[in-house]
This record gives sequence, structure tokens and C-alpha cells, in this order.
Amino acid sequence: MRNAILPLLFLAFAGCAKGPVATTTELVAQDSLCTSPDGWHAVVQRDPKFVVFGELHGTREAPAFFGSLACSLATDGEVILIAIEFSPYHDDALQEAWNSDEEDFENLLLQAGWRGRRDGVGSEAMFELVRDLHRLRMAGHAIDITAFNGAGSEDQREKFAHLPGQGPHEAAQAENVANAAEKRSYDRVLVLVGNLHAQKQPIDFGRGAFDPMAMRLGAYGSVLSLNVKYDAGTSWSCQLRADFDPKTDGSPTDADIECGPHPAGATGFFDRKAFIEVVDQTPDSAGTSFDGFFWLGPITASPPKAPTEDEIMR
Repeated sequence: MRNAILPLLFLAFAGCAKGPVATTTELVAQDSLCTSPDGWHAVVQRDPKFVVFGELHGTREAPAFFGSLACSLATDGEVILIAIEFSPYHDDALQEAWNSDEEDFENLLLQAGWRGRRDGVGSEAMFELVRDLHRLRMAGHAIDITAFNGAGSEDQREKFAHLPGQGPHEAAQAENVANAAEKRSYDRVLVLVGNLHAQKQPIDFGRGAFDPMAMRLGAYGSVLSLNVKYDAGTSWSCQLRADFDPKTDGSPTDADIECGPHPAGATGFFDRKAFIEVVDQTPDSAGTSFDGFFWLGPITASPPKAPTEDEIMR
């Protein structure tokens, strides 16, 4: 089947790109275009309902890796759901964009949580990921999308209010993904989220241990969760300015937050292109936070797609 759709795929993923900015697939490992990474077969052997990719926000490479895999599965005929870490309050706008034609899509997508964001979640690379997968959907491939980040209603907020620490947010994330997954018979649900939420063991920041999203998601179906590993580079994030001193400056304000490319130290060293490694299931691995990792290589910061006017002027 792959050979029959390759001309269409090149048109959908590359031919429609505008200007010099690289598309999602062009940013994936040098010789990849709409391919599953090495090691994906180990995920398929586990046959999870949900595959969670715990990323570092604000890189070009993580959305590119995720997008290439999603493209490969969809063009192989799988029915897939993409879950992105945007507020469920933006999901209606996201669905409107997803169901629009190519001419209206980008403007509608900007209204679905991108406009005005300064952090790495609303990055150019994330925007390109969704745009490119929408082009595949318009070409007839079975790709759906959902926004799941946190409570989407007061009822949902109250439902999980009894949980300690960050538990209510994590539980709402998991329920939102699970609810979206029930709307159709999906071959696979792919979740792209910050790697804190992707953990499968309780976390305690001192306000009571809570179950992260991926751990909660296990109540709705089998979960395989992968942590990101990368070589040194940069990521786009919002951090307190280096000279901020709470003793003299008090509580931080927006003016004390600096958004931009920040150094990111290496979390792994592999002299090879992007790949997945799944850890063997043993008694010793039962208490680990992840089922494996995905390797990106060196990372580079991806700036916001549609920052505020103040951010543009900085």
C-alpha cells in the first residue's frame, strides 16, 4: 500500500509547504519521510492501546519524530487518534479546524490555543505537526485529533477535586484522552505530552503524592510510555530571569519570566538516528516510570507560532 500513496504523500507533506521553513517531516532524521522509527516493532509487539511520548516542550525534533510515526501508521491504513497537550476548552476550535479545508485550516488552528502563547507548547514545530497531519487527513487517511490538557468543565474539576497535589489535573488529562478514544475504533492512540505527565509511578512534590496522567490512563486500557532522550542542544521555554531574587523582588510577575531558547544538556549519547527502545518486562522493571525511551539526537529550539505583540518586540 505504501508505494501507491507515496506521490500523494510527498504532495501532502512537502509540496504544500510555504516559504523556507522546514516541514515536520523534513526535520525528522535525515533519511526519513513518513517512516516508523527503528524499534517501533517492539511497541507493536506489546500492542498497547495508548502510546505516550513524554517530550521536552519547545524542540523541533520531538514533534517531527511524533509526526513521522503518525504519518507512517496512517498511510499504512491504521486508524489513529492524536492527543496533544492543549486545553480541552480549545477542543471545539481544534475540531472545527480539523474538519475545515486547506484554505481555512491554518487561520482556524491559530484560534485553537496557539495565538498568544509564549512557551514551547505552542511552537512552530507543534503547529507544523498538526498542519501536516491535517493534510494527510484531507488526502483520505484516518487521523483524528483531540486536546486533553486538564479539566474541561466544572463537573470534571469537581469529580477529581479530592485527589492530592496535581492529581486533579492528571486525572482529567487521562479521562479526556480516554473519552476521545471511545468515539471510534482506533488501532492506536498516540499521546504527545510533557514527560512529567508521561510517568507511570506516583510523583510527590511535597503536597501529597499524585498519579501522573499515564499512570491514570492505565485504568482505561494498556499503556506504553516512552521518555525522551536527546543530545545537548536548546529548547524554547519560559523561565525566571537569571538575576531574579525572591528576597528582594518578591513574587515573580510576567516581567520576570524570560521566554526563549535555553540550553538543554544531553540526557543520552547514541551515535545513530532517531529510534525507540522498549525495556524488557522483568520483576526489576515493574517499578519504573517508563517502558522505554525515544532518542532524538541533538535538539534545537522551536519558537512560538503566534506569540503576543510584546513577545515579538522583545
